[in-house]
Amino acid sequence: MDTTALKALLEGARKEADIVPQERLDMLVNRGVGTYRGIISGRNKTPRFDLLAEYALALNLDEQQWTAVCNYARGEAPPFTLYQDSGLEVPAIWRDVIQGCTGHVSYVTDRSWNLLATNKAFDEIYEALERPTNMMRWMLLSPAARGIPGDPTKPGILTDWATAWAPYVLPQLRAARARFRRDRTLFEIERDVIADPLAGPLYEERANASVHPDGDRRPQLHPLYGPGWVTICAAEPLGSAGARVMGVFFTPGDMPTTAPAPLRAAS
Repeated sequence: MDTTALKALLEGARKEADIVPQERLDMLVNRGVGTYRGIISGRNKTPRFDLLAEYALALNLDEQQWTAVCNYARGEAPPFTLYQDSGLEVPAIWRDVIQGCTGHVSYVTDRSWNLLATNKAFDEIYEALERPTNMMRWMLLSPAARGIPGDPTKPGILTDWATAWAPYVLPQLRAARARFRRDRTLFEIERDVIADPLAGPLYEERANASVHPDGDRRPQLHPLYGPGWVTICAAEPLGSAGARVMGVFFTPGDMPTTAPAPLRAAS
């Protein structure tokens, strides 16, 4: 617990909200007098997340501040977002960031994987295809993504979908459903995946796995450049829980057996 940082953050927010004295804050969240003081003083060494959330909401903290409060008070990230609609909006500057990327596909999604912005390289791929509106639904259920089973004349963009893509995408859906339980879009995608004869069985097999895509390399059939492989990276914009900025780097030809060394500061 970092009581100095925790106190500075919460006390700054309390004074900005003009909630004085401290006991008034306890009254606002219907807690006993001294509960707030116990948190910022460190007497309550492991305050519950739901307790911290009550004070965070009363102080009108944003998602970044909420994450900081949990890290300072408990030494761990929050298991839930502070606001129900968190992650459905992303600052517009991210559209400018990805549209400045000209050498690879890049796009922005909200926490439900709805497309919010794309760059030119992304748009070129889908000029002759049906443009996705939700990337998770497209990757898991679209014939354009996974191909037509048993028909070699209609391959999907995601080469070897059942072995190279679905086992890594499906756990991300499961993790998002656990994180955003009240998200209607994710609920509907999961429902349709479970009912799907191809994706459903794979979804049950990957019940306990959660894989982050950073640096993953997977085979792909590019609509313009033919067979090759992609390297995938992802970032979550600060303050937009679950939203993602994606970069997909395509290289034609066979996938190499070794990956580049990770970036690391010189010792």
